[in-house]
Amino acid sequence: MHVEPKTQRISRRGLLIGGGAAVVAAGAAGYARRDDLLPWWYRAAGLERPRTDGELDHDGAEWVAASSANWRWAHRPADYTVDRVVIHVVQGSYGDALRVFRNPLHEAAAHYVVRKDGHIAQTVRELDVAFHAGNRRFNERSVGIEHEGYVDRPGDFTDAMYRASAVLTAGICARYDFPADRDHIVAHSQVPGTDHTDPGPHWDWDRYLKLVRAADRR
Repeated sequence: MHVEPKTQRISRRGLLIGGGAAVVAAGAAGYARRDDLLPWWYRAAGLERPRTDGELDHDGAEWVAASSANWRWAHRPADYTVDRVVIHVVQGSYGDALRVFRNPLHEAAAHYVVRKDGHIAQTVRELDVAFHAGNRRFNERSVGIEHEGYVDRPGDFTDAMYRASAVLTAGICARYDFPADRDHIVAHSQVPGTDHTDPGPHWDWDRYLKLVRAADRR
């Protein structure tokens, strides 16, 4: 998990729970101005969707709000097209993920965290840009899903976790109308510029995609 600069390289593979402070590369001034102006433009034009504290995008999830330092206000998909899900592994526990996402110094959060027993927490609204992928453009176009566990412990990836996460991902694919395939459901390790390896070699992509497609009701 990293901050959301336009471009960056992080020297560590990085445990999520090891702290989220990363080197922030300054974006172009014009891009920064656009980020500042977009929320006001939507509000002034009457396009902002009503927001309710604690509102969920995934039925059955628990709302555990991330610090506002770890995500950016947006109006997706009106301002940014959403066409990716990024799969992460925490390198720690469910509780560890929620703890650091609530910490404003961590400077990173995913939209969701999935526990081994299948319980899901939503920490950032899908409307908004969560700082989860270590790549600004990818953050703007994606929904990030963290999974409890460690990349080198295949037993951490339980059946309940796979099934709950697959239903979540299928719902995201349906909401934003993009295919449930490996071009659109990607590993954190596939994000351009990252040095992360999650979800790692023990994540069963064939099994996961079959579950996602079975849950996709479009």
